[in-house]
Amino acid sequence: QVQLVESGGGLVQAGGSLRLSCAASGLTFSRYGMGWFRQAPGKEREFVASITWSGSITEYWDFVSGRFTISRDNTKNTVYLQMNSLQPEDTAVYFCARSRDSYLSSSVGNRPGMYDYWGQGTQVTVSS
Repeated sequence: QVQLVESGGGLVQAGGSLRLSCAASGLTFSRYGMGWFRQAPGKEREFVASITWSGSITEYWDFVSGRFTISRDNTKNTVYLQMNSLQPEDTAVYFCARSRDSYLSSSVGNRPGMYDYWGQGTQVTVSS
């Protein structure tokens, strides 16, 4: 049974920080790229960050670059998203996902259709 379980969301004031975790089980984790997406009410799901299987290459959406950091621990089958300097505009449900065609690849992708397994999401709310 494939599971991606996000945790670490919550309510934080603007300028604060949160660290999201995504624990994977039932799938090959360490050889695939992973990504974080978010979806605010009434908006489409949008790319936040991705990381290659080895962790050597990361990609960020411009709006979060310099504030968010994606990382992974393949020994724990877990990918993380450290979020600093949070703004009210960052309020959304955050999802982790596995990149379908990124097996041992330096390319991960930034479109939802390029990912095959998804977690259920964790709510992040930033108050002003």
